[in-house]
Amino acid sequence: MKVPGSLAPLFVACLGILGCTQAVTLEVKEGNSTCIKAELSALLFITYSTFNSTSNVSTSLPDSTSVDAASSSCGAAGRPPWLVAVFGSGHTLGLSFATNGSFYSVTNLTLQYNLSDTSLFPQSNGSGVVTVVSSSVGIWAPINTTYRCASPTTIRAGGAAVTFSAMRLEAYMPDNDLSPAESVCVADQTTTTAPPTPTTTAAPAPTPPGTPETGEFSVTNSSGSVCLLAKMGLQLNVSYVSQSQNKTVQELVNVNPNLTVTSGSCGGTTASLVLTQQTTMLHLTFTMNSTTSKYHLSGINLLANWSDMTAPFSASNSSLDYLQSTLGRSYMCNTEQTLLVVPAFSLNTFRLQVQPFGVTDSQFAAAEECQLDQDQMLIPIIVGAALAGLVLIILVAYLIGRKRSHAGYQTI
Repeated sequence: MKVPGSLAPLFVACLGILGCTQAVTLEVKEGNSTCIKAELSALLFITYSTFNSTSNVSTSLPDSTSVDAASSSCGAAGRPPWLVAVFGSGHTLGLSFATNGSFYSVTNLTLQYNLSDTSLFPQSNGSGVVTVVSSSVGIWAPINTTYRCASPTTIRAGGAAVTFSAMRLEAYMPDNDLSPAESVCVADQTTTTAPPTPTTTAAPAPTPPGTPETGEFSVTNSSGSVCLLAKMGLQLNVSYVSQSQNKTVQELVNVNPNLTVTSGSCGGTTASLVLTQQTTMLHLTFTMNSTTSKYHLSGINLLANWSDMTAPFSASNSSLDYLQSTLGRSYMCNTEQTLLVVPAFSLNTFRLQVQPFGVTDSQFAAAEECQLDQDQMLIPIIVGAALAGLVLIILVAYLIGRKRSHAGYQTI
């Protein structure tokens, strides 16, 4: 993910200063057993309002950062596993985790910063604790494997950005220390791994998967009411390095709704739909603009660990603007759409209808149709009008010609 434009100069300057970030080790324990462990450096960039305008601040997690035992959890009593780090004067950084049995992932990053800390936020015109959340993190690994990423990884949340580096992390740990098996992030693979030697043997072209089956998906809130509805066919278009072919290949994979586990969450301005199919997890994030009462698909995150991949695939983008509609209405698009996420991954949708906010009685509201569907409707209308116009021209020409032929005779 990109660093916000206003924070980019701070980011470059800070990385150029020796010792700008320092590594901390954080562990969540249950009794004498460790369930989450993280070794990382984190640099925080925060934009806040002053009395005259806005200001930016950058700070790293200090050596004194510790785990908040009361807020952190190994996932007992139905709670998701949480790692909550506390530092400074009332600041916290939290990571929540989930698993589908094959791999684990960071589902949310939560940053809380205290504007009353005048040493960090001088001339702030606000006070109290501000909470920002990102659900497009892109950190994941197979179970019993350590996630490792030495490269800087920036996650944006509201008016803040958190840049991790030199990270080694594991959740759902079988032992009290990080597993020796490691899952290396894509950024490290790009910078440290030499490109594979091109093969001279042409592999047979894969058979196209065809149009995906339409699935119906729903998310319920804490009271058991349906708060998000979706009906669609989905197709993943992924480029990855093939183990068997020793080169980058592009593959189309249909999401099978009969093999998919649905989860997600609903909030006032953010809703998510998570589809898990064996070793593949697709996370869709929707955002509501409370001022305009408009919503859109703002984030897509894909985690995949297919058998022919040389390394697990991860792609995330939280700055998207797809599937726009109005609160109280659903969004519909029967025409195939291609939603570009990153150069190596795009999502194809078919016969789509979705409503992430304002669902009542578990039914879709009246739909706002996409422009592609409207264009499809216009084509037969235009063709029909053109044919009608052509028939009219021929009829007028015939009548004129007939009238002229009668005028050439005299009455006796």
